[in-house]
Amino acid sequence: MAEAWPNLQVLDLFVAVVDEGSVGAGARKVGMAQPNASRAIAELEAEVKTPLLERSPRGSAPTATGLLLADSARELLEAARRFTEVVHTRGGSEPLELRLGASNTIAETLLPVWLAELKRRLPEARVDVQVQNSAQVIQEVQQGTLPLGFVETPNLPAQLNAQVVREDELVVVVPPTHEWANRSGRISLQELAETPLVVREPGSGTRKALQEALSGCDVVEPAQVLGSNAAVRVAVEAGAGPAVLSELAVRNQLASGELLRVPVEGEGITRPLTAIWSGPRRLTGVAAELVAVAAGEL
Repeated sequence: MAEAWPNLQVLDLFVAVVDEGSVGAGARKVGMAQPNASRAIAELEAEVKTPLLERSPRGSAPTATGLLLADSARELLEAARRFTEVVHTRGGSEPLELRLGASNTIAETLLPVWLAELKRRLPEARVDVQVQNSAQVIQEVQQGTLPLGFVETPNLPAQLNAQVVREDELVVVVPPTHEWANRSGRISLQELAETPLVVREPGSGTRKALQEALSGCDVVEPAQVLGSNAAVRVAVEAGAGPAVLSELAVRNQLASGELLRVPVEGEGITRPLTAIWSGPRRLTGVAAELVAVAAGEL
């Protein structure tokens, strides 16, 4: 026989008590009368067979077990809220719509997969995507033009909400005819800085991550500055110079041998791929579901 489901209303009350510091304040936060709240907390303690609160004239503080239970309860309550949102949106008569911005690498390589999974979860959802560089996406999210964005830059404004959905690796790539193609050792960041590279435009997350990786070096002028990953790949294949691109953006070319990867000394160059939004900290609806898909959450 399955275990009984936890009472979410009581767990919501308990989390409120922990957050507010007293049973009375917690009861007011969730709209419950204090006598009922006190009785509900006592029943919860009896159910788990251990005290959850240390009561004093100054209020109520959680015990060690209480803190653990509160953390688990928050996760459960958040999952319940998301479940409720999905149920409500699936039952709605109007199609759900979301406008978002995505930087180039994410839009080209990851977003199509995320949107396919979102469509499986929410068949009625409609998503309008604007493909821009990271700086442009950040600006539009800040201005409220876009409710959600996915960016690649490691630097984000403090006033935006952000959730890292995965880590990305930047790789040095050259054509098979380049002199680095047959080198046996790894390239140093200093040598990379001293080499004219084919780079993305200012404002690109790829360009910003490269600049940060080479921040302690004397960097020469780039060989070319181009506005897309595809343009950079074509230039590299034509012999314009090496480039540093997301491994996601050159995966097919590396597999086919059109481009070769040159190992870099140290731990390599990585950057976060991040969902950003303004307003309330907790996302809801289609935006919340898409960020969960991007982060690999079930």
